[in-house]
Amino acid sequence: MESQDNLVPTPQSSILDSATKALGSEEKGEAALANPTAVSSLDKFDKQDETGSAKTADSAQSAGNTVEDEETGIPLTSFNDIGKATAADVREALHQVIDPELGIDVIDLGLVYGIEIDEKGRAIITMTLTTPACPLTDLLEDECASTLAGLVEEFRIDWTWQPRWTLDMIRPEGREQLEAIGFNFDNMPKY
Repeated sequence: MESQDNLVPTPQSSILDSATKALGSEEKGEAALANPTAVSSLDKFDKQDETGSAKTADSAQSAGNTVEDEETGIPLTSFNDIGKATAADVREALHQVIDPELGIDVIDLGLVYGIEIDEKGRAIITMTLTTPACPLTDLLEDECASTLAGLVEEFRIDWTWQPRWTLDMIRPEGREQLEAIGFNFDNMPKY
């Protein structure tokens, strides 16, 4: 009787195996397969910190990268994980969340004070309302959930009242939209 060993082919090296071997770790190999165009950013794993010790993926991620969005002035904090949504992606998506009272999106109204993507890819949005007594908090949270579905795994809104929202926080695009529906900013009270 012939041996049955030849019926099952021997395992062949996979693309992941090759990427892992070439990049030096399975984590880097998986990251490269998830987004091949970002392979050049994988050198962050090999950078050294000020003390001269090599950074690991975990220590590189724990720092996060905060920049102030030039367009909105909103602080955006993101981690450089390949294939994950960035704070800028979340900001763009939030243009679809409309304040039901004014009919303008929360970004152009200046209601979003900050966006952070944590090390696990969760979005944390620091946001306010036009008034603390606004009864539409749940509606805005539901709109955010619908808008961010598929972009981030989880999100949280940290409601804040500091600094207090004022008309001065409305972005020029929001002002144009409000003026188009009849708001006259020249006749509004100044605080």
